[in-house]
Amino acid sequence: MSISKDEYSKMADKASPNSPILLNCVKAFLIGGLICTFGQLLNLIFQKAGLGENEIKIATPCIIIIITAILTGIGIFDKIARHAGAGTIVPITGFANSVVSPALEFKHEGMVLGTAAQMFSIAGPVLVYGIGSSVLYGIIIYIFKLY
Repeated sequence: MSISKDEYSKMADKASPNSPILLNCVKAFLIGGLICTFGQLLNLIFQKAGLGENEIKIATPCIIIIITAILTGIGIFDKIARHAGAGTIVPITGFANSVVSPALEFKHEGMVLGTAAQMFSIAGPVLVYGIGSSVLYGIIIYIFKLY
C-alpha cells in the first residue's frame, strides 16, 4: 500500500490540528507574569522582614524552586505547564521541573539507579554546557585582562 505525498500531507493535517498560537502566547505571558510577580512579592516580603540584598537574592529563587519541586511532585505543576507552555519553562520554575520530573518518573528503579541517575537527564546538559562555557569565558577574560 503506497500513498502519495499529497495524501500523506492531508492525513497528517487531519491528525494534528493547528494549535491556537495567539491564545497560547497570551496564556504563557499571563502565567509567566504571575510567576514573576510572585517572585517580586517574595522580594518585598523578604525586604520587610529585614533581610539584606544578598540574602534576598538567594532566598527568592530558592523558595520558588522548592515550591515548583513540591507542585511537580504532587502533579499540579504539570497541569499548569500544560496550559502555560513557555510561561512556566522560561522562569527558574522550568529548571526545577526539569530536575524533579525525571526523578519521579524513574523512582520505581530505585534511589540510586532510578532517581539519582536520572534526576539530571534533562537539566544535566544545560548545566554542563552552561558551567563549561562560563569557565571558558572566565579563562579568556583572565588571559586577555578584559575585566
